[in-house]
Amino acid sequence: MPLGAIVVAFVVFVVLIISAIASHVGATNDAQFKNGHLVTIHDRGEQTVILSQGATIGDALKEAGIVVDKSDNIEPAVSEKLVASEYQVNIYRARPVIVVDGMTKQKIITPFQTASQIATSAGISLYDEDKTTLARTDNIVSDGAGLQLTIDRATPFTLVLYGATTSARAQGATVGSMLKEKGITLAKNDRVSPDQSTKLAEGLSVRVWREGKQTITQEEAVNFATEKIQDGDQYVGYKAIRTSGENGTKMVTYEIIIQDGVEVGRTAIASITTKEAKSQVEIIGAKYKGAYTTPGENEIITWNFLLSNGFTREQAAGIMGNLRQEHGFNTTGDGLVQWTGGRKAALLSRPDPYNIYTQLEFLMYELNTGYSGVQSAIKASSSVTNAVLIFQNQFERCGICAESQRIQYAFNILASH
Repeated sequence: MPLGAIVVAFVVFVVLIISAIASHVGATNDAQFKNGHLVTIHDRGEQTVILSQGATIGDALKEAGIVVDKSDNIEPAVSEKLVASEYQVNIYRARPVIVVDGMTKQKIITPFQTASQIATSAGISLYDEDKTTLARTDNIVSDGAGLQLTIDRATPFTLVLYGATTSARAQGATVGSMLKEKGITLAKNDRVSPDQSTKLAEGLSVRVWREGKQTITQEEAVNFATEKIQDGDQYVGYKAIRTSGENGTKMVTYEIIIQDGVEVGRTAIASITTKEAKSQVEIIGAKYKGAYTTPGENEIITWNFLLSNGFTREQAAGIMGNLRQEHGFNTTGDGLVQWTGGRKAALLSRPDPYNIYTQLEFLMYELNTGYSGVQSAIKASSSVTNAVLIFQNQFERCGICAESQRIQYAFNILASH
């Protein structure tokens, strides 16, 4: 027989043998899997091994004749489906544990083994600084439990560390021992208050600072700018936000001077913008309705204008009670509020000064600048009468005011709008 034919025959023979072996192993595994799942159960130091035909861990426990309580902890859970060929099941039996937390003592039933897990079972929160001791109880008869968890609570206090205030806890009995526990080493110019010998008590405030010059870096907001675009198709008094502004942020480094724990001086020595502010774009009306409008029209225009600038109905009525008394909503002569001197000159320097919208814009200009305190006081008030008196005394500053008449006008205007 030729050599090539011999080689081919040998290769075919080897392939057939490998296939037969693989088929046999696969059939064996399939048969084993079909016969059940090998489950090893660990329960209080004893080990039970069964070949389960059940669908879940719980089924396997029943097949093994092992009864579990709802308080027991089973890993994997009893509801887990049996899909693999082998499982290791651990049963942690629930047992009574005495939990002592200060003056509070309670008995719970728990399967957990660690102090943190037992505390959670008892509905108790532990802090990192708290100490726990888990030991056998001294008196099983009276306590009815074999284990006792004792919690030694750390003392809560306030720590102001180089200007940063935080709520803290420590086991130390004094301020000095607390500093050691927290790993705080005082430098030559560092100071601490109260004295290190002071007993650490709940609610105590401990300050650590450094005397003399030092630097701090903090994040600060960068206010956005406002860009106003005039729209000739909209009347004066119209305002709409096209793009909302967004504040930016910057990191500012200050050199500060501390004396006796109090900052007495601060100078900015560096500033880095971390987020650029985005400008707000506003559309404002630039179109005038005409050189002159009637007092009745002016009253309606003024009412809507003040409301659009953030005044309440009561505040707007209080301002307008003054305007009616001053010039009856006429824009002629000295204008709505009877401007005189330099204030009138500033009004007359504006285009179309006798237009109602021009005068209202000038009124708001004054309330936003030199008379901003008047605007703030009015917007902080909630009554018509208060708004009348604030505008009368701080903005108009009239000689003969006819105060009661102004108040009556204001209430009439409030009722008519």
